[in-house]
Amino acid sequence: MTEANKTGTILVTGAAGFVGSAVAVRLAAMGHTVVGCDNFNDYYDPALKHHRVEALLKPAGVPCETVELSDGEQVAALFDRVKPALVVHLAAQAGVRYSLQNPAAYVQANLVGFGHMLEACRNHKVQHLLYASSSSVYGANAKTPFSEDDVTDAPVSLYAATKKSNELMAHSYSHLYGFPATGLRFFTVYGPWGRPDMAYFSFARKMLAGEPIPVFAEGKLYRDFTYIDDIVEGVVRLLFKPTTPEGKVPHAVFNIGNQTPVQVLDFIRTLEGALDVKAKLDFQPMQPGDVPATHADTTKLQAWVGYKPTTSLEAGLREFAGWYNRAIRENVSYLK
Repeated sequence: MTEANKTGTILVTGAAGFVGSAVAVRLAAMGHTVVGCDNFNDYYDPALKHHRVEALLKPAGVPCETVELSDGEQVAALFDRVKPALVVHLAAQAGVRYSLQNPAAYVQANLVGFGHMLEACRNHKVQHLLYASSSSVYGANAKTPFSEDDVTDAPVSLYAATKKSNELMAHSYSHLYGFPATGLRFFTVYGPWGRPDMAYFSFARKMLAGEPIPVFAEGKLYRDFTYIDDIVEGVVRLLFKPTTPEGKVPHAVFNIGNQTPVQVLDFIRTLEGALDVKAKLDFQPMQPGDVPATHADTTKLQAWVGYKPTTSLEAGLREFAGWYNRAIRENVSYLK
């Protein structure tokens, strides 16, 4: 029996999503038995989610069940079938601005659904729950870079509030029941197979179509853009190294970011180079729920797993542009 097989089955929720599909494929390539699930909702075109399943998950031998995590009975049945030893919980209702339009979706997916996941992990004695938090929990924090020790009790969007709530819920379960849980504060993930609601994706579509792109706050916002492969590496390393400090709660949170914030205008210029096209800019005021800057301090991540993201923005956007242009040639529906 290989070391990978000894681990037991790994459940990846949100496996048809951007980060979830990449993590599931990586774990399968390492020799682990991986089962995925997703609810395939229509927050963005489900055709992209189904394409990820067909092009990424199926060739890697990863099944992806349709499961609604806000339904406790479906979650209990999923855990009864899969009997996971480890859980990577990446399913969530994403998006800061959409949380202003449809707050109920965030309550159901990010609070009710997460509660069901915690209870299932407790009942099945899961060895480690690794779950997605967000850099949004830092709110409008003026101190940079953002450290995991910073106070995060002033979220500026409901999305951020649900992610902070996830961290508190996981901490309480770890305290009460002793199972290890780790939250990952992702910083603006980008790359091939990404989400159409993310700025870089919509920028590419509009730029290639000759349409103006909306640029908020005069393009002076800073974001710590983090390439998908760097995110996956951090997830995998942390999954197999839960924090289990003696006499303390086995729960921790880690930043995963590139540590190199980029002004949005500079990001657009770099994307112009990758796509070989000039952008038309439509300057707009800062939007409710946005924050001026994000900047990850990854000292804690480096100390625990010996890793920090390293992919440059230029290299990452070249990879994204190559994938995007191939998708255009394939005439896929979700780029239209």
